[in-house]
Amino acid sequence: MDHYDSQQTNDYMQPEEDWDRDLLLDPAWEKQQRKTFTAWCNSHLRKAGTQIENIEEDFRDGLKLMLLLEVISGERLAKPERGKMRVHKISNVNKALDFIASKGVKLVSIGAEEIVDGNVKMTLGMIWTIILRFAIQDISVEETSAKEGLLLWCQRKTAPYKNVNIQNFHISWKDGLGFCALIHRHRPELIDYGKLRKDDPLTNLNTAFDVAEKFLDIPKMLDAEDIVGTARPDEKAIMTYVSSFYHAFSGAQKAETAANRICKVLAVNQENEQLMEDYEKLASDLLEWIRRTIPWLENRVPENTMHAMQQKLEDFRDYRRLHKPPKVQEKCQLEINFNTLQTKLRLSNRPAFMPSEGRMVSDINNAWGCLEQAEKGYEEWLLNEIRRLERFDHLAEKFRQKASIHEAWTDGKEAMLRQKDYETATLSEIKALLKKHEAFESDLAAHQDRVEQIAAIAQELNELDYYDSPSVNARCQKICDQWDNLGALTQKRREALERTEKLLETIDQLYLEYAKRAAPFNNWMEGAMEDLQDTFIVHTIEEIQGLTTAHEQFKATLPDADKERLAILGIHNEVSKIVQTYHVNMAGTNPYTTITPQEINGKWDHVRQLVPRRDQALTEEHARQQHNERLRKQFGAQANVIGPWIQTKMEEIGRISIEMHGTLEDQLSHLRQYEKSIVNYKPKIDLLECDHQLIQEALIFDNKHTNYTMEHIRVGWEQLLTTIARTINEVENQILTRDAKGISQEQMNEFRASFNHFDRDHSGTLGPEEFKACLISLGYDIGNDPQGEAEFARIMSIVDPNRLGVVTFQAFIDFMSRETADTDTADQVMASFKILAGDKNYITVDELRRELPPDQAEYCIARMAPYAGPDSVPGALDYMSFSTALYGESDL
Repeated sequence: MDHYDSQQTNDYMQPEEDWDRDLLLDPAWEKQQRKTFTAWCNSHLRKAGTQIENIEEDFRDGLKLMLLLEVISGERLAKPERGKMRVHKISNVNKALDFIASKGVKLVSIGAEEIVDGNVKMTLGMIWTIILRFAIQDISVEETSAKEGLLLWCQRKTAPYKNVNIQNFHISWKDGLGFCALIHRHRPELIDYGKLRKDDPLTNLNTAFDVAEKFLDIPKMLDAEDIVGTARPDEKAIMTYVSSFYHAFSGAQKAETAANRICKVLAVNQENEQLMEDYEKLASDLLEWIRRTIPWLENRVPENTMHAMQQKLEDFRDYRRLHKPPKVQEKCQLEINFNTLQTKLRLSNRPAFMPSEGRMVSDINNAWGCLEQAEKGYEEWLLNEIRRLERFDHLAEKFRQKASIHEAWTDGKEAMLRQKDYETATLSEIKALLKKHEAFESDLAAHQDRVEQIAAIAQELNELDYYDSPSVNARCQKICDQWDNLGALTQKRREALERTEKLLETIDQLYLEYAKRAAPFNNWMEGAMEDLQDTFIVHTIEEIQGLTTAHEQFKATLPDADKERLAILGIHNEVSKIVQTYHVNMAGTNPYTTITPQEINGKWDHVRQLVPRRDQALTEEHARQQHNERLRKQFGAQANVIGPWIQTKMEEIGRISIEMHGTLEDQLSHLRQYEKSIVNYKPKIDLLECDHQLIQEALIFDNKHTNYTMEHIRVGWEQLLTTIARTINEVENQILTRDAKGISQEQMNEFRASFNHFDRDHSGTLGPEEFKACLISLGYDIGNDPQGEAEFARIMSIVDPNRLGVVTFQAFIDFMSRETADTDTADQVMASFKILAGDKNYITVDELRRELPPDQAEYCIARMAPYAGPDSVPGALDYMSFSTALYGESDL
């Protein structure tokens, strides 16, 4: 600093140097300097949120001394030592002294050891040197500077006032009128100068000190009693205090420039906050839709009927076709908006946008993953429920058929078993009754399997939790109870017949033979009718072919059955012939069986009628299965083309995003054409959806002709659209960064080549170690020592603010371009605030509305108010509130 070496400053610098060497101070002056210098330091340190209590003790470790110099100079000093040892303190003080010396100030006889040792005289001398350099030296009035300039300024401002004659910085101020005159000249509303008296210096001084502290933000640096009670007040203390008045009243002309700079920052803030609000709303709406949809997909309450379950399946198809696709687009747009906002924040040197809790892109992706998982499980559950209901319907119908047949067979059996016709019967009749009863027992045993089948079907329905199980169980119980009763009645009748058998020895063997052969044949016919009318469910052409083969085998047995029928009818004809020949009184009926030839012929005719019906049903089912097989092949042929096509396109996009050539605009145009070609493929996806719908409507559950399902195709298609959109967005952001930062195409190509070289896995991102190697290859000096690790950690906090552990190419370009950024920095904006606020460290609401446009002034007031500290001035915005609101805690 040449001023301190020039002749014009020797008049007041030389006494300070002598004072420093002599280390002698008048005790009264030392007290005034302690108070004044402490208050002056605190007026600046409070801007950084701290203060000192004891001037010679609080500066000993050098930390607050370095902070004071940073605040008053607006520059960054070297990084301080945080250790508590003497060597650390001396190092910090030396850094502060070196900074003072770098400003052209000669420090005579002041060393770091004296400051660390708490030498009060050396400490006061050092603070006075700082005050001269940063508070007084730059004062310039009518070609005079420093002390003379400040004195001339005081004389000019107080010239119109009576009883005020400023000739120096000691006794001219003892009566207090000089201080009051300076305040009244600039703020006449604060002091009624006409009521002041020269013979009342204590009142004058206290009035000036109180008004300056309350309304001008000038701390009280002096005590009125010390000034009045000292013959010659300390010049340095008076100069320090008066310089605060000069700086408080001389900064108005810089307000307009500062206001314009703040307007620019506020406009950018308004735009970015609108983008943040839009992101929050879109994210909230999408998450709310997912929150409402997942419970619907997770609802596993089954329906009781096939119609209701098919309606659920139709609702699910509507969701997949109509409701989900727009939400897929919203999710993609949300990611694009988030990336664009982060790019704009980086270009404005603002902290990265952190959405509110639960609305991060990762949170949305996690919620979307839960939605798709629930969706997959829901579709599988629907198909399983439909299969279950099909099984229910089949078993229930089979139960009803077998129960009806059995109930028809048992009808009248109990009454027959309770008859006592054997009491009046002849011997031949008893024999006949006994044989008839044996035939009935044979028939009863033959029906045992049917009863067991009915009970087994009912048990299976119970195990499957059939909705109408109570009625099934009641009917099954009734059949079982009746069957037990039939067994008991049969046993009772047999015992009665056996008692009578000893008395009756004749029996008609032909009738008995007829009964024995007619009963099983009748059972066989009933079983054949039951089988021919039995319903069937098949899902493949092989299953229907198996049923057809079994039916053909059954038809092959019909000739032998017809021979058996003719043989049975022959026995009956033989009986009739004997009756006619021997005139036997048989009452015209077979006593051993109720099966008549007419019944056998009727059932046989019914069996012959059911055979062609069964043929027709099998033929129709075979045709349906052939149609289903055609649907499977048609779907498989298309899916086997579309699936690999999607996978190929995904791989091509991955290569394009890594191996881009030409300008960014050429790359963007190429990507958009590529995107158009992908979108033009959508009709084939829709055609495949139609085929898939036909397959589902036909209740086809598997397809051996392809490994691709419609779910695979849908997920692949959605990922393909999202990937091409995200890649286009990355190139657009690179263009935005290039234009904003002035990066040439050659630089972009160099950045891309370096990035791709270290992207070993071609994932489009770099891990921390890969990114560090890339920076070193570009000339960055990042060592493996603690300092290098700290520098790399700082860089990682810039390129990876969300701590994902990877660095994208966009973040890499943003970082490389920050070195040459030509935008307003946070320091410039905060310096503008200081110009508007001056040394009072705040801007009043009236001043803000006067300097800024109305809309931005009100926005600024509303934006800063929540950040006001506990010591903020009412109706004003202080430095800390302004800085925290605009740039966050990390930039303070």
